[in-house]
Amino acid sequence: MNLMRKPLYLLFLVTFLSCNQKNKKQAEKYSPYQEIAFVSDRDGNSEIYMMDVNGDSLKRLTNNESLDFSPDWGKDGASVYFYSKRDGNEEIYSVNTKSTEVTRITDHPAKDVLPTPSPDGKLIVFMSDRDSLSRNVYVMDKDGSNIRSLTKNKMYEESPSWSPNGKNILFTRQLRDSTDNTHAANGEIHIMNADGSNVRRLTNKKGYDSGAKFSPDGKKIAFYGLNDRQWDLYIMDADGSNLVNLTNDSIECYSPDWSPDGEWLVYTAGSKGNYNIWKINILTKERIQLTDTEGRNEGPVWRN
Repeated sequence: MNLMRKPLYLLFLVTFLSCNQKNKKQAEKYSPYQEIAFVSDRDGNSEIYMMDVNGDSLKRLTNNESLDFSPDWGKDGASVYFYSKRDGNEEIYSVNTKSTEVTRITDHPAKDVLPTPSPDGKLIVFMSDRDSLSRNVYVMDKDGSNIRSLTKNKMYEESPSWSPNGKNILFTRQLRDSTDNTHAANGEIHIMNADGSNVRRLTNKKGYDSGAKFSPDGKKIAFYGLNDRQWDLYIMDADGSNLVNLTNDSIECYSPDWSPDGEWLVYTAGSKGNYNIWKINILTKERIQLTDTEGRNEGPVWRN
């Protein structure tokens, strides 16, 4: 009897170990990048939250009567940067993901918004209208010191983000023709060196384009743009070529961010005031919904 059962036992043991190794490899593939930070008004006010990549383990990071927006992860994953009007005007803050202690980074009468830490964690690129007639790109040390402007012009700019090697910065610049009387005009994706030099345009399509992010390997750029009055997600090569509409959806899709392995984008999707967080596989286009509440869940960023 034992001799007959031994092969079955060994088969079970081998299968169990094989499955364990497979599950371990899958876990290692994402670990320790299991968190996504985002904004939600599910509790009546826009606050910063975090969850795992499956939409579980929800944790509220901020709790203030003011509105908190635009989270982005610090390099070590221990902090999330954001901006808020909690002290009277838009300033940049960080929140500790363990203790939820909030630290103020900027202190200026102007509007300081959209912070994004550099890949090495030493700098923060952000937007401000402190020295110009419009909102331009600035950079500072991570403690808020040594602030300097990278662009300075009358054209509206937004959504700065770093290349993986920290040598370049993507951003949107509004280009308005003299005959254009639309509200948003034409926003195009631009890139420049990290010191603000060598600004060049990457997109040339009708409608407003924004939220550009490099893939982890630096070969692709994801962004969102208008497609016949509808926001869709796009992917292009790092030089602006080979533009592809990834979603082509009947609902609005915007604010993409890459998974650490470069296989997924997490993004916002919805309509008529109801928006949730989704992720989409860039090859298979499989879509998975991560949040399901009334109101707005938006601006997701994957820990990288």
